[in-house]
Amino acid sequence: MLALRLARGSHPGVQLRRLLVATASAATGFLLLGTLGHALAHQDTPGGSALRLAWCVAPLAATVHFAVTVARTDPGTRPRPGLSAIGLGPARLMAVSATTTALSCTLGSMLALLFFLHLRGDLTGMPFDGDASDFLASDHPLPLPAALTLLTLVPVAASVAVALVLRPRDVRPRRTAGSRAAGAAPVPQGDGTPSAPGSATDPSASTPGAPDVPAQDPDPDPHALPTPHPTPRDLPWGIAVLAAGLAVEAYAARAPHTRLAMPGGATDSPAAVLVGWTLTAVGLALAGPGLAHLCGRLLQAVRPGALRLLAGRVLMEEATRIGRPLGVVCAVASGAYAMIVLYDDAADDPSLGPLTTLGALVVAGCAVATLLTAAAEARRARADTTAALVRLGAPATTLRTAAGLRAAALLALFAPLTFLIAELAALPLTA
Repeated sequence: MLALRLARGSHPGVQLRRLLVATASAATGFLLLGTLGHALAHQDTPGGSALRLAWCVAPLAATVHFAVTVARTDPGTRPRPGLSAIGLGPARLMAVSATTTALSCTLGSMLALLFFLHLRGDLTGMPFDGDASDFLASDHPLPLPAALTLLTLVPVAASVAVALVLRPRDVRPRRTAGSRAAGAAPVPQGDGTPSAPGSATDPSASTPGAPDVPAQDPDPDPHALPTPHPTPRDLPWGIAVLAAGLAVEAYAARAPHTRLAMPGGATDSPAAVLVGWTLTAVGLALAGPGLAHLCGRLLQAVRPGALRLLAGRVLMEEATRIGRPLGVVCAVASGAYAMIVLYDDAADDPSLGPLTTLGALVVAGCAVATLLTAAAEARRARADTTAALVRLGAPATTLRTAAGLRAAALLALFAPLTFLIAELAALPLTA
């Protein structure tokens, strides 16, 4: 009930994002049901149906990633002062967020089931004919337990992922009386001479019977420079995984391997190529924050002015938030380019098919929606900084120019990188 009340009283923008999550869940659920229908209609070839089910992993992962991003940017489930007093601590808010995500995904799955039954003719008695008859299997009874099992994949995976990402983390350092006494620095006395730790004049020493008072941190220096933003640690791993994916694809183009049918029946491709695609996508997602951080550093290179310094510092601050969704978009774009090249070079000129088109739209739509959601959250996170700059007299034109400069820097780095990886990914398929 609490999750329903929080969902009902949310901002219209938050409601729209949850509706998009439900839509993505409905599309993914329909793909899973289409796989079940294909298995019913082609019971003599179970391998083809299993391969179709494996191809549904990409839309499922894209939907879960989008659902996690929406849950992280939900202001209604963010810990705030005073909520713990009424029983809404971090753990309870995490559970509420996971429940809200499960409700949105369940709504989408139920819509997918109703639409699938409608196309089969189970609700109206008039089955749909045409290209969709291959996966509807309207002449076979639909096993309801199997359909419900497939439809629970998206809600369960999304809610578990949200619970893992938003789980409470205790980052406070644990300090004991012994460690404070052992690591305490000499404290100056009234005459200026330092007192030994643990002595009677040491403020950190505890008196027998007195409560244990934690040591007070020294006052911050108002003239200290801000701590530079460290480079995300996933950049080396992302580059390594990306290089491994490209190497696997190059190796697959030279030697014959087990071949798997592509979606839509365009052609068969080596299984190693698909493994290389997966590694390439993972590598781009891991390297995205580091590459965005690098863009921020390059903006501040060679005598930066106020404009480039502002744009670079903001980009370095937001590298982790927007870098990973941007890397996923680049991976999707490179994969889409490789698929277009593959279908253009096919000799029999096949059509994509309804399920292949729907799966591509789900993956691309979720990737773009995740990036836009992360960008909106980044803008909301720096709202206080923007307001402070405006109060100090910064022109609105300068802020807009800095935002355009950040976008141009990201485009200048990620666009050529995406095109290069797309060409390398499509090369084994056309060889």
